[in-house]
Amino acid sequence: MSELLIGTNPDDPNEATVLPDTDDRKAKQLPDPSGYRILCGIPNIEEQYESGIIKSDLTLQHEELLTTVLFVVKMGPDCYKDAARFPSGPWCREGDFILVRPHAGTRLKIHGREFRIINDDSVEGVVEDPRGISRK
Repeated sequence: MSELLIGTNPDDPNEATVLPDTDDRKAKQLPDPSGYRILCGIPNIEEQYESGIIKSDLTLQHEELLTTVLFVVKMGPDCYKDAARFPSGPWCREGDFILVRPHAGTRLKIHGREFRIINDDSVEGVVEDPRGISRK
């Protein structure tokens, strides 16, 4: 079992903190969104243009930062509970691809993958297939 040391355990400075080494254990590290917040993942960014030219690292960073398509991973316990604000019910569900404004939410990286935590009212639409959708 390979493990990655990432510092010291705050409870015992002599004991190293270890990153999980399996996908299952890594998935358990995803935060549970609180209140009316939604945890979203960034879909994979295409590494080359349709013409076949490979995108620069800076271009990939900008596309990840400015993406308008997110994947709903987890929803907080209070999402869409306010019937006055959401009279037609939830705007999305876990497993949906959603549209949001660029820069929406709190950005965080977990094991090299970017995630966002957004408010439930930040969802601007649900899309069935996000391929081909890009920011103008």
